[in-house]
Amino acid sequence: MIAIPWFVLTSTRSATMTGLVAAAEMAPLVLLQFLSGPFIDRLGARRVALFCDWASALVVGTIPLLHELGLLTIPALVGLVALAGALRGPGDAARHAMLPLLVEHAHLPTERVTGLAGAVERSASLVGAAVAGAVVAAVGGADALVVDAGSFLLSAVVLGITTRGLSPARPEPEEDAHEVASSYVRELRDGWRFMRRDPVLMGIGVMVAVTNLLDQAWSVVLVPVWAKESGYGVAAVGLLAATFGASAVVGSVLAAAWAERLPRYRTYLVAFLMCGAPRFVMLALDAPLWSILLVAVVGGCASGFLNPVLGAVLFERTPPDLMGRVSAMNIAMSWSLIPLGGILGGVAVSTAGLVPALLLVGAAYLVTTMAPAVQPRWKEMDHRPAREPAGEPTSV
Repeated sequence: MIAIPWFVLTSTRSATMTGLVAAAEMAPLVLLQFLSGPFIDRLGARRVALFCDWASALVVGTIPLLHELGLLTIPALVGLVALAGALRGPGDAARHAMLPLLVEHAHLPTERVTGLAGAVERSASLVGAAVAGAVVAAVGGADALVVDAGSFLLSAVVLGITTRGLSPARPEPEEDAHEVASSYVRELRDGWRFMRRDPVLMGIGVMVAVTNLLDQAWSVVLVPVWAKESGYGVAAVGLLAATFGASAVVGSVLAAAWAERLPRYRTYLVAFLMCGAPRFVMLALDAPLWSILLVAVVGGCASGFLNPVLGAVLFERTPPDLMGRVSAMNIAMSWSLIPLGGILGGVAVSTAGLVPALLLVGAAYLVTTMAPAVQPRWKEMDHRPAREPAGEPTSV
């Protein structure tokens, strides 16, 4: 997220090339994530995750190696970054699809596992960005990518050791090439058909895609413009992001402890009411910085409850044999509009000005997240399948 853009910018001195390389990673990431579901269901989520980690270490490590040898051309860099994105998409989807296996293995409520997973992910993003900035500043973008490649190796080792026996290998049917291609298309279509016919799962996918689009407009355009025009400066951008992110970690931990006892439908509505529109309104009103940060604390804590609840609904409504496909498609859908967020924010500010843009995007956020309040089917989120009595988890 930090090392590659900085490496490209310092190597080429071109903002356009930096943007091109970023797009080269995101496009195959989303596409391959969407298409990877049948392979995850066939081969097993653990096997796919491990393969992507090992391969990612090789691909990312090749970038600084070629740079050191003087062989790193722009086309080679774009190709390697695209390949890294193509591996990251299925790898992320496979790890996500492993969570139901952890729920079954540990005999814990789904919200507890998804809450802890959310806390880990948010903590890693928050701390990782700071660590990446320090590493890049200390050793430069190229050498920082060596550290990045090493992190993939570490991930593969930890995942391989701690999850042995969690996802047994599945026997592969003997098929010729034509049958394999036909079966793959059929399996992909089956996954999409299942998700499309489930109004709650499809609604979650569309809603998260739109909110991610609006969140991207918020973070990359609206907040920086507000910081500049208000006079608070770039320090306020980092402070606001860190406050919201740290509060979201706290919220995820609280969700791991409490979410299983809360009604999911009302938790969803209340959490989005607290973490969505209020932050846009506070910036539009030019409120004091302390009050904006207070809203970020409340909104961040509330947002920490969302992914555990939505993840639990996804896992519990999806049959195990479709988990890889539905999970991968849902994540890909969630990411699909993010590249357009910056464009949306830029057009809104340049056309209407900062305050109208904040109110417009905030209103869109409110309408998108509160739509389930008038759709009775979303109340099915509260249905929890009966669980077996808790016992000691089996050894792995």
